[in-house]
Amino acid sequence: MVAPSTYFSFVVFFFCSSNFAFNSAVQTTSPFKKIYAFGDSFTDTGNTRSASGPTGFGHVSSRPYGSTFFHHPTNRYSDGRLVIDFVTETLSLPYLPPYRGHKGNAPHGVNFAFAGSTAINHAFFVKNNLTLDMTPQSIQTQMNWFNKFLESQGCKGTVSSSPECKAVFDDALIWVGEIGVNDYAYTVGSSVSSDTIRKLAISSVTGFLQTLLKKGVKHVVVQGLPPTGCLPLAMVLASEDDRDDLGCVKSANNQSYTHNVVYQKTVQDLRNQFPDAVIAYLDYWNAYAAVMKNPKKYGFEEPFMACCGSGGPPYNFEVFSTCGTSQASVCSNPSQYINWDGVHLTEAMYKALSHMFMSGTFSHPPFGSLMDRKQHV
Repeated sequence: MVAPSTYFSFVVFFFCSSNFAFNSAVQTTSPFKKIYAFGDSFTDTGNTRSASGPTGFGHVSSRPYGSTFFHHPTNRYSDGRLVIDFVTETLSLPYLPPYRGHKGNAPHGVNFAFAGSTAINHAFFVKNNLTLDMTPQSIQTQMNWFNKFLESQGCKGTVSSSPECKAVFDDALIWVGEIGVNDYAYTVGSSVSSDTIRKLAISSVTGFLQTLLKKGVKHVVVQGLPPTGCLPLAMVLASEDDRDDLGCVKSANNQSYTHNVVYQKTVQDLRNQFPDAVIAYLDYWNAYAAVMKNPKKYGFEEPFMACCGSGGPPYNFEVFSTCGTSQASVCSNPSQYINWDGVHLTEAMYKALSHMFMSGTFSHPPFGSLMDRKQHV
């Protein structure tokens, strides 16, 4: 049996080729010239390193991470590109540089996402003695970094307060990747309820979005949580009788689904508060579930098993031998796998999800309408 402290350490989810031939909903000429991205490991393009990221997946700076597209590690938690990378390709922009280590101007934007980040501030977890192997960064940390970045560009106010601020925000898309999965994971086995985490996490992200919108940003994309019960780590740790109609962990999926229902109501409230802004909600949960219901339609042969890991079928995931360790091995065909390392997804899955988001099917309103709105401003 895994010791409680070790179990807690590893149960943390640590959320941490060519462009798509998208349909006409996404135009070929992008009105956006830069992106500012936030989130956790599903969006982080290099702010984390092996030594600074979540310890359960401490080999992101080593092979086989990055092996599919970049052919070397880029500190992305995948074998290749992430959703945000496909977004930049679609908008004909270069890949976003990570904030940490970035110097000078950022004509095409910056990525502030950090693997292991939480929605709730770190102090809450410290107060509840829930900081074992925890990444201290939160969405508020990323806001602090963003404000420092703005100051470095000479911007100290709202969009309209100065030419410097106008230059930073003009033609910018704000991308807020999924954030909140880690908050639930860090409290597994504690006395802190899911209801408490949901309320605090959504309140924190709402405050984050309000701060951005008060600065005068007009075009924002936010992602909901994925069905976390479909991840190999969750499948390994949950009871076999805790399953839903997707074959995933029912309790975990219900948790993330409920979170998204409340989050979407909050997003609608923000739309009402800031009618001049366009806020698109990406339905990560249902997009992922659609792939799980018919994986072969999207080219996947292995919906549950990690490509890189150890232990073999059915999940190829062991908490002490994660991807990058000497005991782990990597599959020869990552494009046929949904999951990369037990928690994070393969480039192929990110590509499929990107198409589903950008084509409009799982974006509310459709991403194409956000593009249209920007072009006619």
